Amino acid sequence: MIRLGLFLTLLLVGCQPATAWQPPANAERYQRELTRIVQQTWGLDGSVAVHAAQIQQESAWRPDVDSPVGAQGLAQFMPSTSAWIVEIYPDLGPVAPYSPGWAMRAMARYDRWIWQRVDAADACQRWAMTLSGYNGGLGWVWRDQKLADDAGDNPAVWFGSVANYTARADWAKRENRDYVDRILLRYTPRYVSAWGGRSPCYHF
Repeated sequence: MIRLGLFLTLLLVGCQPATAWQPPANAERYQRELTRIVQQTWGLDGSVAVHAAQIQQESAWRPDVDSPVGAQGLAQFMPSTSAWIVEIYPDLGPVAPYSPGWAMRAMARYDRWIWQRVDAADACQRWAMTLSGYNGGLGWVWRDQKLADDAGDNPAVWFGSVANYTARADWAKRENRDYVDRILLRYTPRYVSAWGGRSPCYHF
């Protein structure tokens, strides 16, 4: 009887629907503000889900976190990047990487700044290169595109093309490519499911 009861319990548990993924509490807390910031910076069709996924990857929505290499806050800006971004966008006000509002505004601006300097085949490829630039620097994206082009591959396509080429160290390549994949292919669909909108890489 005990074995039968245990079997029935396991059967019932196994038949329960899987719990849908839920964003962290801080994500829910900042959802409205992030939506407003993205729409102000990118227009009404700006991808809130991609920005939310990027924060998920950067800091897991912890506004006071420091990385081992010195990146700070929700958007994990390095101090030098924070100082530079307020020079080109003075309306951001004083550097404040631990302020969630400042970090989200600075991240949206920096993403947009990179986006405007990248040529790509479609929004998915362009977001991939933008995120690669955010993580490792725009100059590296341009160099990787040139390597792809020199090899006869398409410099306007990230997945299966530009992503395969770089002169970076192996560890830096792995970190950079994993950063893009996690945001666009893992976390963005989850935020689309939870908050709505559409993934730029919906065809994956």
